[in-house]
Amino acid sequence: MAAEPADDWRRNVAEQVAQGKRFERVRLVDDPPTDGQRFLLASGQGNVRAGEDIRNLSRADAEHLGLPDWDFWLFDSRILVRFVFDENDTTMGVIVSEDPAEVLAACQARDTAWHHAVRTADFARQVRSTM
Repeated sequence: MAAEPADDWRRNVAEQVAQGKRFERVRLVDDPPTDGQRFLLASGQGNVRAGEDIRNLSRADAEHLGLPDWDFWLFDSRILVRFVFDENDTTMGVIVSEDPAEVLAACQARDTAWHHAVRTADFARQVRSTM
């Protein structure tokens, strides 16, 4: 796959990382990965090159670890943004919370997922070796 060009997101990530900020995410992946998950794995390489640390965790491992089954972002470990999807996985909106208990639970889930997740390059090699 050819390298994807820098876009606004990647330029912003590179600038922020150069200032010492971190961009990290864990993606849950089915076994075998869906076509959409394979696309995100491939397209995420450009984000990694920009400085984002993207890791991958199997959905089965996430369930075994008792991680939440909903998608969320954390900002500075103090603002939780939980995504709301319909039955077709269309994003319907977000719920923003600064409730300390909710944020703490999300931070704990993030830290658990991060500890068990695999770096994108290593995960991509694992997926290719099973094809």
